[in-house]
Amino acid sequence: MNILFIQQNFPGQYKHLAPALAKAGHRCVALTLRVKEPQLWQGVHMVPYAVKRPQGKGVHPWLMDTETKVIRGEACWRAALELKAKGFTPDLIVAHHGWGEAMFLRDVWPTARIGLYCELYHRTDEEHSGFDPEFQPRSTPDQILRIRLKNLNNLIHLPLLDAGLSPTRFQADTFPPAFRNKISVIHDGIDTGLVRANSEVKFAPGDEVLTRDDEVITFVNRNLEPYRGYHVFMRALPRLLRERPNARVLIVGGDEVSYGAKPPGEKSWKQIFIDEVRGKIPDADWARVHFLGRIPYEQFLQLLQVARVHVYLTYPFVLSWSLFEAMASQAAIVASDTAPVREAITDGKTGLLVDFFDREALVDKVCHLLEAPDLRQELGRAARAHVVNGYDLNTHCLPAQMAWIDRLAAMTPGPVEV
Repeated sequence: MNILFIQQNFPGQYKHLAPALAKAGHRCVALTLRVKEPQLWQGVHMVPYAVKRPQGKGVHPWLMDTETKVIRGEACWRAALELKAKGFTPDLIVAHHGWGEAMFLRDVWPTARIGLYCELYHRTDEEHSGFDPEFQPRSTPDQILRIRLKNLNNLIHLPLLDAGLSPTRFQADTFPPAFRNKISVIHDGIDTGLVRANSEVKFAPGDEVLTRDDEVITFVNRNLEPYRGYHVFMRALPRLLRERPNARVLIVGGDEVSYGAKPPGEKSWKQIFIDEVRGKIPDADWARVHFLGRIPYEQFLQLLQVARVHVYLTYPFVLSWSLFEAMASQAAIVASDTAPVREAITDGKTGLLVDFFDREALVDKVCHLLEAPDLRQELGRAARAHVVNGYDLNTHCLPAQMAWIDRLAAMTPGPVEV
């Protein structure tokens, strides 16, 4: 089969599926912003597309999000026309539609079956849009309308959807029934042969070398921001460092914003909360806190392996791969008691859960685990077993994704117009 992947940052969620399909003998092409020139990656032909049209001025602020997606959809449509002119006709289009890229592709290839990666449907209830009053004020009527309009991109893609894919039940269940009935829940997959415990691991955040004999606490975000509980963790640091005078705290994450609002003013969220707590932490204690920025994947795995306790916090939102990777590394985890996390962690069995906002309870549970080596080992072993049994890439997730592709290929494509 000819299979076209659409993902602005390809491979993204398709880093295992696309190469597996190419290896199976399918011709795989990917349209992406990630490259500037065509190139071959693990059997997949990566073809660039470019966004040339700037966002317009005077657009209603509620429609700015939709306009950016239409601009990308148009750019991808034009690139698709060029592919078609060169003789490429996909049997399947497999797309992450979150940036609008796939919205016009059935107009180019009416007979292609379309499978979409359904990452999130924006909800306006308080659990989803007013969870954190400090940074997500309770939704006002105009905010509710704005959030609802963010789903225009989802709704434009609904008529294209022959089959959907979501990595967790929480994410799939954010979608309304018209979507949900077509969505299969299959995680992207964790390579548990690669991501595993290592008693001999060494990690050097600076001049010192840390091992499993050291009291290491880890905290990981793609970017350090409120959506992932960075503010809660930082506000817990002064007491945590006082309680644990030998602990080393390793913090991974960039200075940008992945989710939610940008910080006010010129400072990053990272710096805002450093400034908030720094005066409460003596210099000697602050020297035990290491901000590592973004690190290569090999070092990231070593960081998880050296962790004595790993802290993971999130709003009710997309669940991070890093949580499952920490579990696969047999880490003892303290995590927020939020709906997506409860899907992965059972309190007292595969980790300890704590109210997202209760930083005192967070410190209590971290300290409790640091004093309880038997419990840490028990939770770590159970966490890894849970990932191996339900989220392992090679024995569970990738075969399920390949079966999803087969089901998609057997479907009758939907109409061009509805």
